[in-house]
Amino acid sequence: MFFYNGNLHDSSTIELSIADPALLYGATVFTTLRVYEQSLDSPLTAWQAHCRRLKSSLEPFQWPEPDWERVREGAELMMASWPVLRISIFPDGRELIIGRILPQELAIRQEVGVKAWVAGDSLFRRSLPTHKTGNYLSAWLALQAAQRQGCQEAILIDGQGNWLETSTGNLWGWREGRWWTPPIEVGILPGVMRSQLINCLNTQDHPAILEPWTAEVVSGFEALAYSNSVVEVIPLAEVFSENQTRLYPSSHKGFSQLRQIFLG
Repeated sequence: MFFYNGNLHDSSTIELSIADPALLYGATVFTTLRVYEQSLDSPLTAWQAHCRRLKSSLEPFQWPEPDWERVREGAELMMASWPVLRISIFPDGRELIIGRILPQELAIRQEVGVKAWVAGDSLFRRSLPTHKTGNYLSAWLALQAAQRQGCQEAILIDGQGNWLETSTGNLWGWREGRWWTPPIEVGILPGVMRSQLINCLNTQDHPAILEPWTAEVVSGFEALAYSNSVVEVIPLAEVFSENQTRLYPSSHKGFSQLRQIFLG
């Protein structure tokens, strides 16, 4: 089942022109959200924030906006069957909404964490990194490479070796009694969950430190995690690279600050 161009389709295949830029170049922008409380208007679902994310790419790309009422209608139809929705917008304003279930073993990963691999090859650097486009090949390749090495996530880096983000989310590190996360200016995706967590930390009077993650900064972290709108916050219990393996606790006291947002 999927919602495409104003209609609900009971199928697992879609028909596109062989000249469609979405097919040829990955020319779409998308956002992935998790529906909380069976409502698009739940603060945790962050519907408006996800729409703003799409608009923030449509404007600089000079693509027309979709029919937002129709996009919401499609999302409401799809969320009756799926807790996770991916909303894609085409260069001509068409919308495609597909659904999926929550990841398997999500609760276990939230509790015990996952293993990550530092993807050092320039092959894994995303194009247009501050936009979530359909051309997500480099991040997907990084994740595949990580999985071949027994890891569940990949950490992307820049040309100087600074850590940027994971293949599916934003990075968080605890040091000096605070959470740190790389700033948008270094070339990362401005995740919706990242923004929600930053706001939550501000309300707790524990503002996050937004600084580039140089080797010196990374060496001082006591705990690590990554976030996105589907998995929420996942500890990084082990980070593997060519030179070393770092171990981190999955039950660090700092996680309670990040997870405060989910407690209402």
